[in-house]
Amino acid sequence: MAVARLAAVAAWVPYRSCGWAAAPVGPHRGLGALLALIPQRAPRWLPACRQKTSFSFLNRPDLPNLAYKKLKGKSPGIVFIPGYLSYMNGTKALAIEEFCKSLGHACIRFDYSGVGSSDGNSEESTLGKWRKDVLSIIDDLADGPQILVGSSLGGWLMLHAAIARPEKVVALIGVATAADTLVTKFNQLPVELKKEVEMKGVWSMPSKYSEEGVYNVQYSFIKEAEHHCLLHSPIPVNCPIRLLHGMKDDIVPWHTSMQVADRVLSTDVDVILRKHSDHQMKEKADIQLLVYTIDDLIDKLSTIVN
Repeated sequence: MAVARLAAVAAWVPYRSCGWAAAPVGPHRGLGALLALIPQRAPRWLPACRQKTSFSFLNRPDLPNLAYKKLKGKSPGIVFIPGYLSYMNGTKALAIEEFCKSLGHACIRFDYSGVGSSDGNSEESTLGKWRKDVLSIIDDLADGPQILVGSSLGGWLMLHAAIARPEKVVALIGVATAADTLVTKFNQLPVELKKEVEMKGVWSMPSKYSEEGVYNVQYSFIKEAEHHCLLHSPIPVNCPIRLLHGMKDDIVPWHTSMQVADRVLSTDVDVILRKHSDHQMKEKADIQLLVYTIDDLIDKLSTIVN
């Protein structure tokens, strides 16, 4: 990495002891080498993430219009894929956009159909429909090669996008990747409770991250999601993959990221575990790790191209 570029990254976030453990899969010069080179000083923290209200709509015939925000810039671009019922104005999405702006790289964040500012009814949402949303963003808005950053359920969808668009998706970063997790957790419920959910048509899944204390997941969403499970067989994704996961995650076990790493065909895979991070991974040190990982992949891909 050029000295000027390295200095720009170091100036954006401070270097400090973060307590992460990397489990590399495959020989390459990865995040560890980058962190070893970054000057150990403490400049300013994250720039303020401004909550801008302006966004655009991707108009789609016969499908709900998607609200999005696109930052123009260099390739590879970054597409942030949010978690279940999460909005494009979340902490990670805004931090990634600010970081891309500081590097001059393109960035897209968006709301799924039925979520946030996008059109549609959330009760009619399915994983398959959200998969189409992600592909619409990649096909109609993203220019050139893209690095996908998927958070939680967005990590499940980023894998599907990489399978469907291998010529455009050049790298993946999963944050608490929830591949198959919703289906797995439902199948682990007692038979009586599963029958009750089927009768009511909704599963009130307890969650400390919801204001109501539960996520009301439609039974139809769960059943449709069964058609998109990936961990039962090899996952045909061959691009570089970085999987970040908190070991205090009580929603998606960190072992899920290890399963994904084992199942993907790519040999360039790192699983990076943060001992004290929870499912959301939005503390300062978590965001620091995320943007360093993005920068490392941008540098790696630029080196390959050049």
